[in-house]
Amino acid sequence: MKFKAFLTDHGVNLLEKRFLPALDKMGKTCHLYLTRDHAIFLHNLLNGDGIQSIAQFQKEALFEDYRISSQNDDRIAFTIDLSLLQRALRSVLTIYTEFGGSIGSDATANHLQIKLVKKTPPHSNQPMPFLTFETKGYKSAVIQDVPISKPLSRTDVLELQSALDMAQDLPQTLVQVPDMNRLQSFVDRMKHVGDVLNVSITKYGDLHLQISTSLITLGAEFRKLKVIGEQARVPPGDENLTAQTRTRRAIDKGDAMSVQVSVKHFFKSIQCHLAKPDCAFYGIAQQGSCLTVVFQFFIPGTRQTDKSISLHCRLPVLVDSGTN
Repeated sequence: MKFKAFLTDHGVNLLEKRFLPALDKMGKTCHLYLTRDHAIFLHNLLNGDGIQSIAQFQKEALFEDYRISSQNDDRIAFTIDLSLLQRALRSVLTIYTEFGGSIGSDATANHLQIKLVKKTPPHSNQPMPFLTFETKGYKSAVIQDVPISKPLSRTDVLELQSALDMAQDLPQTLVQVPDMNRLQSFVDRMKHVGDVLNVSITKYGDLHLQISTSLITLGAEFRKLKVIGEQARVPPGDENLTAQTRTRRAIDKGDAMSVQVSVKHFFKSIQCHLAKPDCAFYGIAQQGSCLTVVFQFFIPGTRQTDKSISLHCRLPVLVDSGTN
């Protein structure tokens, strides 16, 4: 199997300044899944434990001269340490700049190559796989090797693809939260209160968060949010009821769902703001199987969705917490 490509300046900025810091908050290691058309970072899709995150890039968003071949239908997947990947990318960019390269110019795209190689490490007789960054300046070459796992077998790649296909299913109702700063402020306060967060979403455009202990109940509500998918009108007379009463009545009518998730997982999902999304959508999957967070990115200078980038998380619900 073979893979090599040149990172573009836009790709460097996306990874080094935005997505790698965000994905590192999801977990130290993840799968990097390379296909003919996409590069995809995947957390916890095979083991089923913890928060799942899927960051998908069309190859043109990151690379030029993208070449891949394998016996698995030109698909390659392996496990990689994100902190090592970040460190290697930053190091090679820093050294390249010191040797006269110009980050932010076309020179970066022409000289920063990424490829899969096998090398024999010092004090070892066994060759190991690496993801290698290499810059070629006028007077020198700089190489940074990132150790990776043995590439997945054909069976494991098929299992990973199947899990990815399942994870692409979106809830029937999504509500948009444009003010991520307000949501993050609330989560920062409540993460010290308890471990379990109750999340309710209505077809009216309401997102209700509540955490309770024997001593305190802390809640926040976002109302009249934009709704994508199935929606409904607020019943007459419900506007002036308390949040808890309105949510309970909406659940009884089939116009809302409620689940309990880990505060730790919810806090991790909020860290995706480091990727600088323009807005986020929250939804509860059918039968309350998970809480889904979809982050939307706009083409710079427009309000049009950048379809070359996608990022979403799936938070596991606590057992028997789903209500619809």
